[in-house]
Amino acid sequence: MSLFASMTTAITGLNAQARALGHVSDNVANSQTVGFKRTDTNFVSYLTESTASVHRPGSVVARPDYTNTVAGTISQSENPLSMAISGQGFFSVSLPTGSANGQVTFDERQFYTRAGDFQLDRTGYMVNGAGYVLQGWASNAAGDPDRTQIQPIRVSELVFNPIATSNIEMSANLPAGGTEAVSTPRSVYDSLGALQEMTFSWTPNGPNTWTLDISSPNGGGSLGTIDVQFGQAATPAVPDGTIGGFANATGSLAGALANTGDPALISFSADFGQGPQAMTLNLGAFGAARGVTQYADQEYVVRNFAQDGVPLGAFSSVGIRENGDVAINYDNGQSRVIARVPITTFNAPDALQRLDGQAFMRTVESGEARTSDPASNGAGRLATSSVEGSNVDIAAEFSKLIIAQRAYTANTKIVTATDEMLQDTINMRR
Repeated sequence: MSLFASMTTAITGLNAQARALGHVSDNVANSQTVGFKRTDTNFVSYLTESTASVHRPGSVVARPDYTNTVAGTISQSENPLSMAISGQGFFSVSLPTGSANGQVTFDERQFYTRAGDFQLDRTGYMVNGAGYVLQGWASNAAGDPDRTQIQPIRVSELVFNPIATSNIEMSANLPAGGTEAVSTPRSVYDSLGALQEMTFSWTPNGPNTWTLDISSPNGGGSLGTIDVQFGQAATPAVPDGTIGGFANATGSLAGALANTGDPALISFSADFGQGPQAMTLNLGAFGAARGVTQYADQEYVVRNFAQDGVPLGAFSSVGIRENGDVAINYDNGQSRVIARVPITTFNAPDALQRLDGQAFMRTVESGEARTSDPASNGAGRLATSSVEGSNVDIAAEFSKLIIAQRAYTANTKIVTATDEMLQDTINMRR
């Protein structure tokens, strides 16, 4: 009978509005949760019978309407490891499950999240506030990512090994017509990262020719000499004041062939106790007024002296660049890229399965996961030192709350009215 159907329909309305109220409650409770995605309500009607002449009461069901593609507000953070995605995509993360043999073990399943409030834990992993570990592509020595596999990012390279000096650049002007020897004491790094003194001495040796002597007290004394020819002293001659060629090399010194425009390089080696250390001295270019020159001047002027050696470095900090590179900074001024943070996208991200801690897992309906560099192949741009907040609008949720409350009350009125009408029907026989 229609009265019973009306009561049944009203009860389904009560259940639907109760679910809608639950969605609102969950949204409001997580309005300050990093990376949280609100759940809206989609009401679906079911019919019992509906024709041109008859319509019988059916029912209503409240289904969740997920908003995984709706971004929250991105705000700046003082944490250099925090990240937010401006656009579509998710961070790939792993869930720690314990430890074995002193190593952290992870759940074999793959998880995704928009919660980018990452920080280093005591083991060096980048963990967000919900306990998920950030994953990325490991980088090789050159900083290039290996895109064939994704794995948890761990900051474990806390020491930057020293790099021995192999290349030296020198820019100076030798006074034309000078009669006195001049020298430049400088230091280089050996293979252990220790500073070693070296002296570069210039002695005039006839018109437009200077003899360079390279020596080191800990490298074996004098390493050799070589004549540096300028302008008309070279064969063939070059513009006055520029290096034209080398001659009369002794010891470990050897000069490069003189071709106009090529680098004016002198190779030599020194033994600081760890075996011969090969080095190259760059004096500029043949026939070009750069590097070492010989022009009229009263004094010997060194404009620049640079070398590529690096001392031992200790961990200073870690940061993330806009292209997703995770770089460790050391107190010797060097940095090393250890990984790159990719962004994963889906064809239907609203169909992902929700999990605890603002995490998601792939489903058949969501489609396959596509992992790409930030800002490529439809993936969003990476915002460093930022976090994405919840996409919940409190004002909108309060409006939904009022509507759900009024609709729930209205359904109770239907139940009450139907009950009274049934009671009247029963009382008809009295």
